[in-house]
Parts: sequence; C-alpha cells; structure tokens
Amino acid sequence: MDKVSDAMKRKFYDSKAWKNLREEIKQRDNYECQECKRNGYVSTDTNNYSESAKRKKIQLVVHHIKELEDYPELALERDNLETVCVKCHNIIHGRDFEYKVPKWNDERW
Repeated sequence: MDKVSDAMKRKFYDSKAWKNLREEIKQRDNYECQECKRNGYVSTDTNNYSESAKRKKIQLVVHHIKELEDYPELALERDNLETVCVKCHNIIHGRDFEYKVPKWNDERW
C-alpha cells in the first residue's frame, strides 16, 4: 500500500470524523497521557491558555499507535489510538528536544 501524502494527512486531521473521535479518545483515557501512566507518572490536560497563540495550550494529543502513513486503514480505529502528552509524543516520534536552562548573564544586570 502507498504511503499517505502530506495533503491527505492534512485533509484527514481537519476532518470532522477525526476531531470528534479525537475528543472521544481523550475522554476514554480520562484526559491522561497513557505513556506517562505506563511509566508511573501522571500527566493531564491543565487547560492553560496561550496568550501568544490566542488559544488553549495543546498538552495532550491523540496518537496513532500504528502510524497513519503506514496504516491508513487504521486511521479511525479506537484500538489504534491513545492519548499522550506532547512530550511523550515527541519522544515516540524521535523529536526529543532537551530543555536547556538559560545561562546566567551578569552583564544583563
């Protein structure tokens, strides 16, 4: 089977079916990151608001366990979806950004 194109993915993620199912999965998972939970942590949606983005901060996403690009037939399968926090989602996809603490700058003061 051919991989799903970026345009096809965008159309899918903008669809009403996906948006409705995404909310259903978050409810099913009690708005908790399932990966954190497996590792003994609790990570939930705090409903914080981003002034710069003028919307609620995205803290939880619904992740395709078997990736959409490779398994488009599983795109809306509940058993293939789980709620994860943004940090875990980035790690799952190899986007593990290490937070760097800014160095103290005496010159600033």
